[in-house]
Amino acid sequence: MIKAGVIGAGHLGKIHIRLLKESTEYQMIGFFDPNPTNAKKVEEEFGVPAFDSIDALIDACGMVDIVTPTLNHFECASKALRKRKHVFIEKPITTTVKEAQELIELAEEAGVKAQVGHVERFNPAFIAAEPQIQKPMFIEAHRLAQFNPRGTDVPVVLDLMIHDLDIVLHVVKSPVRKVSASGVAVVSESADIANARVEFHNGCVANLTASRISMKNMRKARLFQRDAYVSVDFLEKSCEVVRMKNAPANPDPYAMVLELQNGDKKEIYFEKPEVQGNNAILDELNALAAAINGKSDVTVTLEDGTRALDLAYQIMERIDAQLDLS
Repeated sequence: MIKAGVIGAGHLGKIHIRLLKESTEYQMIGFFDPNPTNAKKVEEEFGVPAFDSIDALIDACGMVDIVTPTLNHFECASKALRKRKHVFIEKPITTTVKEAQELIELAEEAGVKAQVGHVERFNPAFIAAEPQIQKPMFIEAHRLAQFNPRGTDVPVVLDLMIHDLDIVLHVVKSPVRKVSASGVAVVSESADIANARVEFHNGCVANLTASRISMKNMRKARLFQRDAYVSVDFLEKSCEVVRMKNAPANPDPYAMVLELQNGDKKEIYFEKPEVQGNNAILDELNALAAAINGKSDVTVTLEDGTRALDLAYQIMERIDAQLDLS
């Protein structure tokens, strides 16, 4: 078993502590949290020792799970990598792209495995839909959240949209050509609702909207490709595929058949891939263990996390320029 420790015992950190205790891949060694009062509560709640320092925890572990505020990601991850420890680091990977690139170099020098916590890759709806996604040419994603004052210290692009940026970059196998974006700062100093249009060299266009001032929660993506439309509901854990195929000579009387202008007939088929329930956070942690043990490649690499962060900053730069003009 891999000896694991968690840095950061906030809301998400406590979830990671619990799941690492449950995992059959890890031996949970302990955690570090800078708040002594919180550390004592977590220690009592989970029966896991609180370490006095980050360095002491890193020295005791084989894998370090970083669930701190983003501002601390680089410091914690670089310390762990310099001591040749495997690293799991929550999204976004770091505060800046330069820091992320330095982590890539450190991980390569150390010869260790590192994974970024873009958890939607492990969402069961996306897992079920991914085999059906073949060269999408138009993608539309909406990630809407009800207002929560706790999250307003982070730009909505880094807090919410970055999930969909990672998914889009993962399924579109082409470099970004152009980025356009706009946003509105409604209740905070940065944009609370943002829209981005990302154009790729292969002609694909992704239109993404993120909001933290919505009346309801929504996490949906729709992907359009030749003869098919794939819908993924990350919140409801469901997906659907709508396909168009050449209609048979004698279609079912209840079939949906379209006659095209040239006389060809297409039949519409509805498919609902089976979605297997899972715990996405546990699965992403176990996926890193599989990579550490040489059973698979890292699912969400540091390079993946860096690309998502870089695109997020390009979007935020466009939004900031637009807000400065308004």
